[in-house]
Amino acid sequence: MESANKEDYLRAVYHLMEEKNEVKSVDLADYLNVTKPSVSEMLKELDNEGLIQYKRYSKVKLTSNGHKIARNLTSKHRIIERFLKDMLKIDKKRIHDEAHRLEHAFSDDSIGRLRKLLGNPKQDPHGKPIP
Repeated sequence: MESANKEDYLRAVYHLMEEKNEVKSVDLADYLNVTKPSVSEMLKELDNEGLIQYKRYSKVKLTSNGHKIARNLTSKHRIIERFLKDMLKIDKKRIHDEAHRLEHAFSDDSIGRLRKLLGNPKQDPHGKPIP
C-alpha cells in the first residue's frame, strides 16, 4: 500500500465497523470530513485493488486483505497514541491528531519495539482495544 490517503480510508472503515457494525459512504465522508464524490472515487479504487467490497449505494466491507491492513494500521495508531500519552505526556486531546501524522511513517518493526517498551498495552488512551 503506497498511499497514506488509502490507508486513512481503510482505517476509517475499520474504526466505523467497530462503532456501528456497518459502514456507508456517507459515514466515511462525515468521519474523514471529505466530499461524497471523493469517497466514491476512493472506494472504487480500493474495490479495484481488492481491499474492500463496494457497490454504489451499498455498505462498504473490508476484504480479508483490506481487514489485515486496516487492523495493522489501527494497531499502529493506537500504540503511537499510548506512547504519546504515557511516555511523552502529550495531552489526551492532541494525541489522536499526532498519532495520525505518525502512523504512516513508523515501520512494523518500530511499532513492535514501541509495543514492547510500553509493556504490550491492551487499550489505547481512549479505552479502545489495541489489535
